[in-house]
Amino acid sequence: MRLSKFIASSGLTSRRKAEELIREGKVRVNGRIVRNIVAHIDPIRDVVEVEGKKLKREKPVYIALYKPRGYLTAPRDPYGRPLVKELLKDLKVRVFPVGRLDFDSEGLLLLTNDGELSQRLTHPRYGVEKEYLVELDREPDDDIYSLLLGIETKDGKMKAEYIEKKGKNRIKVILKEGKKREIRRMLGHLGYRVKRLVRIREGPVKLGKLKPGEYRELTPKEIERLKEEVGLE
Repeated sequence: MRLSKFIASSGLTSRRKAEELIREGKVRVNGRIVRNIVAHIDPIRDVVEVEGKKLKREKPVYIALYKPRGYLTAPRDPYGRPLVKELLKDLKVRVFPVGRLDFDSEGLLLLTNDGELSQRLTHPRYGVEKEYLVELDREPDDDIYSLLLGIETKDGKMKAEYIEKKGKNRIKVILKEGKKREIRRMLGHLGYRVKRLVRIREGPVKLGKLKPGEYRELTPKEIERLKEEVGLE
């Protein structure tokens, strides 16, 4: 098994970051520093340490959580605001959020200890769709469709892949990238204020009947389809 893949599968970090750690001489195998990023190991017999910490390959865990509004995906907060990890206290395995979901937003948040899958799901190269229901402060005009062409910002171009009106003041939006507060910023550019934003799908995984604060493990089929979308069959 490739060393970088083993490090990622331990839940410590992504495979790309694991390769950086190897190059920097921060990884030891059986007590010896390894700098070769294509080095292979025996995950059963070999002892791997990263910056002095022994790693073991955890069983991969894949979670779908309904993140309530008013929770942070960050691991800690100096202001004492509620954290997503507090909703997962009964989980015996550490998992990490796949990307972000803003403090004021709610809905589907994927979490896993599979570092390689997490890194690919958030990389723009793979274009994994994220679907949202958005409630606006007023009935949308047809100007919302201009977001399909995109707008230029200091952080680069922002654009929607799909937009559909869903009632008097609601729209459905699909993105393939996840820049910070992207939907709010795009709609704000057109003069709209977002009153509520709910993510209802990421790739093949749907929010379904989960209620705020609830979570479930992904099904084998969902995991298989997620991996297929990012080339990890």
